[in-house]
Amino acid sequence: MTDLRIGHGYDVHRLTEGRDLILGGVKIPHVTGLLGHSDADVLLHAIMDSLLGAAALGDIGKLFPDTDDSYLGISSVILAERTADALKKNGYEIVNIDATVIAQAPKLAPYIDGMRAKIAASLGISASQVSVKATTEEHLGFTGNKEGIAAHSVCLIQKV
Repeated sequence: MTDLRIGHGYDVHRLTEGRDLILGGVKIPHVTGLLGHSDADVLLHAIMDSLLGAAALGDIGKLFPDTDDSYLGISSVILAERTADALKKNGYEIVNIDATVIAQAPKLAPYIDGMRAKIAASLGISASQVSVKATTEEHLGFTGNKEGIAAHSVCLIQKV
């Protein structure tokens, strides 16, 4: 019998001037970027949390604490690669990932395929195993007011 495990991840970061907007490892032209200890890639952070949660390995704060200056400004692509290594070390492989970015602006449709490819490459899987969607909150809440961006991710992993 195959040991399948489901994980869920959620992350949010504040938008601020003077930072690059990185989502799914892709730099997106925008007037503001996300504030955080690393590059603040909210999409990859949610994905990593879903993967780590599915494997019962904690979360990204446990593996990559924001109190450790070695992670200051680090690319979340590197953290995703390390997350994939942790999964493999514990005998898991990724079956699929389904993620949603919640942002009023910018429009993300032109960048989705690039995000899927970058996420897949960082995790050592096929882009066909990664779904990324984007939505707005119709000008409601902090994402609708362009104060921040949030992301949700669910994943399925299996023991190998």
